[in-house]
Amino acid sequence: MRKLSLLSAFGLLLLCSFGSARAADGAPATFKVGDFSFTRPASWEWVEATSAMRKAQLKVSDTKKMGSADVIFFYFGPGSGGGTKANVDRWLGQFPDGKNSKTEETTANGTKITYVQTEGTFQSGMPGGPRTPMPNQMLQGAILESEQGSVFIKMTGPAELVKSSKDAFRKMAETAMK
Repeated sequence: MRKLSLLSAFGLLLLCSFGSARAADGAPATFKVGDFSFTRPASWEWVEATSAMRKAQLKVSDTKKMGSADVIFFYFGPGSGGGTKANVDRWLGQFPDGKNSKTEETTANGTKITYVQTEGTFQSGMPGGPRTPMPNQMLQGAILESEQGSVFIKMTGPAELVKSSKDAFRKMAETAMK
């Protein structure tokens, strides 16, 4: 009985040690949103979501002190969230002086992805609420379509930082697995 107790205690201690290392880090390498599993770029920080609408949130920082960009994942379920066109229009509308705006459709891993890009003055804030104009910003968005509901990913931040993060953003979206 004593050996079993010692082994159980050792196993519990070992399990707690691994759990603590994971909890202290707090940054999962992969995470699920809706129907998709995403791999977080290693240099991007995991952030606890700040609202129930946000299913995951990441932060992209730079070494040149340009600031940081937010990468926010939204998922509303099947048939919810307003659809691809409504979200593209809403995102572009958050940049009233938007330039270099474009959308692009592609397919990766059997999933239709719509990319959205624009830059200019970002009107930060909740829909219908007060807005804060933020100049020299950029949006890089991706909408991954699924019968179980689309996942909407929106990265906003300083234009140069978002531009330099575009390849990592697209890789994260295109390698998402169902």
